[in-house]
Amino acid sequence: MNDFILSYELAIRLSAFLCVFAVMASWEKVAPRRKLLFSKLRRWLSNLGLVFLNTLLLRLIFPAAAVGMASHAATHGWGLFNAIQLPLWLVVPLSVILLDMVIYLQHVMVHAVPALWRLHRVHHADPDYDVTTGSRFHPIEIILSMLIKFATIAALGTPVLAVIILEVLLNGMAMFNHANVGLPEWLDRRLRWLLVTPDMHRVHHSQEVDESNSNFGFNLSIWDRLMGTYRAQPRLGHRDMVIGIASITEPQRTTHLGGMLMIPFTNADDNYSINRRSFGKSS
Repeated sequence: MNDFILSYELAIRLSAFLCVFAVMASWEKVAPRRKLLFSKLRRWLSNLGLVFLNTLLLRLIFPAAAVGMASHAATHGWGLFNAIQLPLWLVVPLSVILLDMVIYLQHVMVHAVPALWRLHRVHHADPDYDVTTGSRFHPIEIILSMLIKFATIAALGTPVLAVIILEVLLNGMAMFNHANVGLPEWLDRRLRWLLVTPDMHRVHHSQEVDESNSNFGFNLSIWDRLMGTYRAQPRLGHRDMVIGIASITEPQRTTHLGGMLMIPFTNADDNYSINRRSFGKSS
């Protein structure tokens, strides 16, 4: 199975990406949660252009990607799960859960460390919120994220199967919970006890600092609840809340690829990181 996954890893991930993207983009078209304020064509060209650039860079720098690291760790016996004998049916879900926790902690870190927040601002500076926002990250942040993922896979001894499952889930859930859609209230309320829903994660993209420094999860919602970073709803409601970063509003910087790439190297007037902020009470 490992050989099959290694051979077709890119095809598996690309197929999953295109299927989920098509479903969420269609859902947004039929039943949008919010009215978009900026040109969808301009934003999509820039956001998806960033996806293409990041994918190209990762393939050039890390040709084997995360599954290659998992295979290398297995071959050399690296990591916890290669040192202890546990059945694959248990190791795979444990690995996915632990990797998801690391992704949550990494997300908190990029808000808490000012230098990393400069990079992460590219993601938050999107003035609208839709399926393409979930893939909008600066190339340097993407490279750092991959290095953290490599280190975690090596430390855990994560199986190849668990890595590909996580990658597909992460990409799919990022598009789902960044989509401009909404679930019925009763379903959203129940689903978010386990998973991050679009309404839950949208709070994280508010211009209000205490709201944007909450709901850091991408897949499982339990980390926000356990760590005290969960916030149920935005103050102004989902249709009236303001998306983005208050200090970065010029369309040339927020919706054009060149301007987006320069955001980390411009003045950080927002001083937005967690360790410089006092929080209000979560709602």
